[in-house]
Amino acid sequence: MNARNKSLMLSANTMRQDIVRMLTEAKSGHPAGSLGLADIFAALYFGVLRHDAKKPDWPDRDRFVLSNGHVCPVLYAALANAGYFPREKLMTLRKLGSPLQGHPHRGSLPGIENSSGPLGQGISMAVGMAIVSKREGRNWRVYSVMGDGEMNEGQVWEALLLAAKYKLSNLTAIIDRNNIQIDGTSDDVLPLEPLAAKLSSFGWNVLEIDGNDMGAILGAFDAARKNFEKPTAIIAKTVPGKGVSFMEGKFGWHGKTPNPEEAAQALKELDEQRKRLEAMA
Repeated sequence: MNARNKSLMLSANTMRQDIVRMLTEAKSGHPAGSLGLADIFAALYFGVLRHDAKKPDWPDRDRFVLSNGHVCPVLYAALANAGYFPREKLMTLRKLGSPLQGHPHRGSLPGIENSSGPLGQGISMAVGMAIVSKREGRNWRVYSVMGDGEMNEGQVWEALLLAAKYKLSNLTAIIDRNNIQIDGTSDDVLPLEPLAAKLSSFGWNVLEIDGNDMGAILGAFDAARKNFEKPTAIIAKTVPGKGVSFMEGKFGWHGKTPNPEEAAQALKELDEQRKRLEAMA
């Protein structure tokens, strides 16, 4: 394992432990998607995005849009570990008066580019940002994470068409293909397949990866940067609840938080994984 991948995997592990702690303290929130996306967010905030925690409004920063805002615990963990605000503040998640709201709110915390809530909106915001960057001749890029469940929304597909029309090669959409929604699996609620073929037919460059494999994640982001003709969609097949054995792959953990005993078990498992990672050459 190369040093870069190991470092990013350790960052993802730290974020997963933060997620478990903050959700247990909050007693509400969404663990499955947050844990599943930790590898993606570690890659973005510690290996891909051009950003500066000391200058959150730096004009030339890359823009990041979180569309499926209910997984904001992973975004907050990434921002805190990147230095945007003290990690201790993570434990105020969803508490009255806390800037760490149940969905991100632009202006409440440094590093938050968009407010979210209604699903299906983020990709439209990201497309607008990417159009501005192209129109003004800027070189900052736009990245947007979205859930597979929110692709049930018609607005998503309208935005995808618009991105293709303007050949927004500076836009990368990461689709969290974990196949769960609040009511069950996405295949049961409203099947998306053949998703890659649909996205390709809408004029997008499409990559399919294991969304919990750091090498594959970095390779996909690198490939997206090298494409100058189309926007890129990365279909990231993640495991919901990744890293916590009793949560993995179970849609029941979409919006249920662990009790103190479950949290202790989850943290024990994550700590053991960390020790194994640290021991790897």
